[in-house]
Amino acid sequence: MTDSIHVWRRAALALALCAAALGASAQQRERNGDYIVAIVNQEAVTAAEVESRVQRVLQAAARSGAQPSLEVVRKRVLDDLIEERAIVTYARDSGIRVEDPEVDRAIQSVAAQNQLTADQLRERLRADGLDYARFRANLRDQILIERVREREVYQRIRVTDGEVDRYLAQQNIATQADVELNIAQILVIVPEGGDEQVLAARKARAEQALARVRGGEDFAAVAREISEDANQERGGVIGLRPSARLPDLFVEAVRDVPAGEVKPELVRSGAGFHVLKVVERKETMAVRVTQTHARHILVRTSERVSPEMAAQRLAEFRRQIVSGQRRFEDVARQYSEDGSAPSGGDLGWFAPGTMVPEFEEAMNRLPIEGVSPPVRSRFGVHLIQVLERRDTAVEARQVREQARNVLRERKFDDAYTEWAKDLRDRSYIEFREPPV
Repeated sequence: MTDSIHVWRRAALALALCAAALGASAQQRERNGDYIVAIVNQEAVTAAEVESRVQRVLQAAARSGAQPSLEVVRKRVLDDLIEERAIVTYARDSGIRVEDPEVDRAIQSVAAQNQLTADQLRERLRADGLDYARFRANLRDQILIERVREREVYQRIRVTDGEVDRYLAQQNIATQADVELNIAQILVIVPEGGDEQVLAARKARAEQALARVRGGEDFAAVAREISEDANQERGGVIGLRPSARLPDLFVEAVRDVPAGEVKPELVRSGAGFHVLKVVERKETMAVRVTQTHARHILVRTSERVSPEMAAQRLAEFRRQIVSGQRRFEDVARQYSEDGSAPSGGDLGWFAPGTMVPEFEEAMNRLPIEGVSPPVRSRFGVHLIQVLERRDTAVEARQVREQARNVLRERKFDDAYTEWAKDLRDRSYIEFREPPV
């Protein structure tokens, strides 16, 4: 969602890590014993890590009614941990660094997700027998993983012009030709109520100016000498403007005049006689789109916060907002779990295709000031409120670039899978047997 897409993905990793840290206990490690199960580029994967994550996966599956095979889950978990180690070592070797303030912000997000302060989170970790320094290091690694993923994976993604065209067609976004013109003029004013003799004299003066510039004299010099408009000192240059902001008479008169040329005939208007020159002609593509101004409240999901729990919590928020007990923006500031929270959940203005499909579909069904039911997306569960809508013209190149970014995001998962496989194939991996 605009820049929020990448911010939310990073935060999701932090929340997953929080579930890992808060879910593992010292007693569990003691029961299972701890030993190295794999070495990845000199980084160890331990049995305690594997078992802790296996238990979280099984608990989440049980909540959803699934009963996966223990061996299948254990193999997938081990594969995921090996992949993470391969990425972390690659990122470090590439010189990527995560500074302490960024880790501090991530810890604040983790604490907020668990309805704790940073100090309470530290105490919770200590009570569960988890080392805070190790927790910070793990969190730093997760941020590092996401940073290198974005840098490396997006370089692999290619979006063709044809794909952009098809996407815009699916979104019912049509482009139309528009022109920006920079016109210079020499104006000879005809006084209101002037007789035929005055009219003839003014026309003759304008024709003389036209003959001079067509004969090779500098247009700007003639304009400074003869023109009677406000742009005289600038050589008659009006400046580059969209054709919609120019008089229709001028636009029509110079339709077939190339840039750098003078219209061979005078142009008559209510003000007088004009000699027109096209200084610059710039073809653009204008796009009419309906932009939406919306805000939201986001509750993220994790192993500890199921989608059902998040939806139930947001449904209660919605009841309070609709009944007038609380204001949307106040609830967002207190509870929303993304970067828009300080501004009351305000996401600003955005065009079609900016948000993930499930968010946008729910938003588009809302009236102005309407509040959606809880809406699930890959980032969590949302309440959405539409504040305003407007039809506006946007340069086609901006819309096309936005569409290209949306398509690039859609291709991210497949590109990431391919990149991670390549990286793992290039990594040193050694599996170890349990100690006797």
